[in-house]
This record gives sequence, C-alpha cells and structure tokens, in this order.
Amino acid sequence: MADESENRTHAMLSLAVTLPKVTRRTLGRHGLAEGGLVTDWAAVVGQTIAERSLPLRLSFTGGERRDGTLHVRVSGALALELQHLEPLVLERINGYFGYRAVGRLRIHQGPVPSLPESRRPPASAPTAQAEAEIGSLLSGVEDPDLREALRGLGRSLRSTVRKPPP
Repeated sequence: MADESENRTHAMLSLAVTLPKVTRRTLGRHGLAEGGLVTDWAAVVGQTIAERSLPLRLSFTGGERRDGTLHVRVSGALALELQHLEPLVLERINGYFGYRAVGRLRIHQGPVPSLPESRRPPASAPTAQAEAEIGSLLSGVEDPDLREALRGLGRSLRSTVRKPPP
C-alpha cells in the first residue's frame, strides 16, 4: 500500500485544479458532484437567466444518471419565463454535459443571491449611432414622459456589456 505522502506535491497548483476535489463532497450531496454546472451556470444558460436563478440539485430516479430533474431556484417573474424556455434551457444544459443528463426542470421560487457589484460586468452607454436610432424610432411619440421612458428602455437594451479588465 503506497504512502499517501508519496502522491503529494509541493508545487503550487491553480485553484481550478484543486477546486473540484474540494467541492465534490458538498456538491455531490446535491447531485452536482461535477460542480461545473454551478460554476459555469452563466455560460450554460446565459447571463440574464443566471443573474436571477441558481441550480440547487440534480436528482435521478431508477439508478441511471440520465433524464434527471434539475431543481432550480428562481427569483421573481423569471419562473414563468423559465417554464416557457425550458426546452431551450434543457438543450443547453445537456449540451454542456454532452448527454441527456437532465430531462426536466423543477422550478422553486425564492430569493437568489446576486453577484456583488465588484463581480458584475459594467454596462457601457449606447454608441452615438444607437442613440440616433433610438431617437429616430421615438420621433413619432408625442407624450414627453412616455418618450423619455421609452428612451431609457432603448438605452438599456442597446447598451453593451464591457468585459472587466484582466
């Protein structure tokens, strides 16, 4: 029997190498032993859905690790939207796993912790061209309050997300 100390290394390892080993036990209790789904949630389902949802656990029936039920906590009105987007979300999740690991979503409404401001990518103002397009689209709106509300909506839709500095 080999001594466990023979397998140790004194070299520095990146966090990405050691994190799965550290989190496997805790996440495994919730059916998320891989842990990648939790850490890559935004890349899998998209930033908009990821900001208001959180995968809780993945459960399987019948002993096979196929067609499981992914329990997702969702805040606010996203629950209804996620029900409509379920086929698309399942396709993206199963594409992430590389096989049909998840057969359905079980939605639980509740608070979802938000990312700290320091980790959110800052949104930039729309370009001058986007501002001009918004202005031309709103030229027929006579009510000044409605026009300003629509301008704000247009700006938020046209704003681009800047990548945080490395």
